[in-house]
Amino acid sequence: MKRRDFLKNTAAASTLLTLGGLSLQSFTEDYSTKITILHTNDTHSHIEPFEASHSKYANKGGVARRATIVEQLRKENPNTLLLDAGDIFQGTPFFNFFGGELEFKLMSMLKYDASTLGNHDFDNGIGGLYKQLPHAKFPFVISNYDFTNTVMDTHTNLYKIFIKNGIKIGVFGLGIELKGLVDPKNYKETKYLDPIGVAQDMSRILKEEQKCDLVICLSHLGYSYDVNKDKVCDLHIAEQTKDIDLIIGGHTHTFLPKPTVVKNSAGKDVLVNQVGCYGINLGKIDFYFDTDKNKVSTSTVINV
Repeated sequence: MKRRDFLKNTAAASTLLTLGGLSLQSFTEDYSTKITILHTNDTHSHIEPFEASHSKYANKGGVARRATIVEQLRKENPNTLLLDAGDIFQGTPFFNFFGGELEFKLMSMLKYDASTLGNHDFDNGIGGLYKQLPHAKFPFVISNYDFTNTVMDTHTNLYKIFIKNGIKIGVFGLGIELKGLVDPKNYKETKYLDPIGVAQDMSRILKEEQKCDLVICLSHLGYSYDVNKDKVCDLHIAEQTKDIDLIIGGHTHTFLPKPTVVKNSAGKDVLVNQVGCYGINLGKIDFYFDTDKNKVSTSTVINV
């Protein structure tokens, strides 16, 4: 992608989120530490761009284009994390032939910092997922799947902590209930734990015990559900917790032109974001911190 096209696509989708009444001068002077969060979800084995004849996504997407954009953004701000919200597998012949090996190898080449798991990541069974783990040079964070008595036991993390320019960032993951979505023989004895309770616990640990300045939830629960409004989703997680700053979602393939701002149980703002599917978009959220670790943010959707 040419630089002028990249800048054009980026600028067109940029949204100021929480700067409030700050003047540009005070913003640039006071909020001097910038942390960039890049994110994808539901890439579904889409390695190459869509063909030119595609009715909806003509010439969009592709891992090579994403890599070019990510590399440029990291050069502009080394304090960057690249995260994924699950459903890496299933959707093209690449998965049928390689079983997920190619997807994990390419994500490793892009230097993803962390990912959570989606339901389709179990499509070759829990053994198939485990088999591909050596190709993933990044951690999987999933807090509400108990993998005891399965081959995945001890191979995922409840959370990961990253430190960028003195800012401590905690990341944990939530997966959707596999029962009813995945054949039981594919997830074996994996136990699904209540995501709201787990989110409350994990975010408290990261914020209060680990003293994280930024808490991020990678969720594959889905943005929201019109038919079953009681089904747990990202909006519910945001409303019923108090220590999460950002939820990066997946599963429902929801395209949000800007993050939804939700009031949490303490009356504070939580950002909830999701950027569609198939790698056609890259989410970008910039957090700016002042010397007291107060933060504001801006968001961008980058068309790949």
